[in-house]
Amino acid sequence: MDASVTPIPDKPGTSLAQTTDFFYPLVDDPYMQGRIACANVLSDLYAMGVVSCHNMLMLLAVSKDMTDAERDVVIPLIMRGFQDTAQEAGCLVTGGQTVINPWVTVGGVASTVCSDGDIIMPEGAVAGDVLLLTKALGTQVAVNAHQWMEEEGDRWNKIKDMTNVEEVKAAYRETTLSMARLNLTGAKLMHKYQARAATDVTGFGILGHAKNLAENQIKPVSFTIHTLPIITNMVKIARGVGNMFQLMQGYSAETSGGLLMAISKEGAEGFIKEIKELEDCDAWIIGSVEEGTRTAKIVDNPTIIEV
Repeated sequence: MDASVTPIPDKPGTSLAQTTDFFYPLVDDPYMQGRIACANVLSDLYAMGVVSCHNMLMLLAVSKDMTDAERDVVIPLIMRGFQDTAQEAGCLVTGGQTVINPWVTVGGVASTVCSDGDIIMPEGAVAGDVLLLTKALGTQVAVNAHQWMEEEGDRWNKIKDMTNVEEVKAAYRETTLSMARLNLTGAKLMHKYQARAATDVTGFGILGHAKNLAENQIKPVSFTIHTLPIITNMVKIARGVGNMFQLMQGYSAETSGGLLMAISKEGAEGFIKEIKELEDCDAWIIGSVEEGTRTAKIVDNPTIIEV
């Protein structure tokens, strides 16, 4: 499961849902990095259908190599971004821990008390369901391409003939906004349209998380992914550096990625329409659920949707 769910003694039907995560900065803007870190932590609750978070703690490591001037500018901006996103989620940041580290890391702990009906256990997929995804893939490729562009080193030399600065910057902007967007609306719609199992797509890539989700199902089903929505121009960049990202194989890491869920086809259609109306953001049917042996695969030559 994406979050820990602990029944509260002497409180029947009530549980404590908690999750934690942290990582090093991915983007240049410290404020946006704080927003991304907060959204990433909360996403594990949202993947379980938990839409209300009561409390967050912030985990922050300050680099020992920062000057006082750098620290006094960067760290408050990270903290403000984290706090603003928590407030957007309707959550309080009540404390945390700050340490000195060789490099900056940022993350947090999210906790909430919820009833059994607030949680969608990731285990109810049935044959005939479809797989739905709420954010495009390719964030790792976009972030790395932007770093290579700024460094102007060997890796930029490998890809500069197949892309350009404008394409890389556009993908980086799209990626930053995607990573900072809460999966809150998606979690609410999971309840409305009766999603039967879900996870969020992060470090193991789309196929890695699909496999983990399939293994957890009560019924003997398998997942087949036939469509990959990918940030524009990231496929050619990933191919330009060999197989280091494994984007097309489904193992490229994502940060604060979308919700991947098993849901009825009718539910998926309603979900896709409503999330577009509410957030002006797309979601896609990317696969199917069939009777099987609790595994997942990507078909040969999947359909690529550039986003």
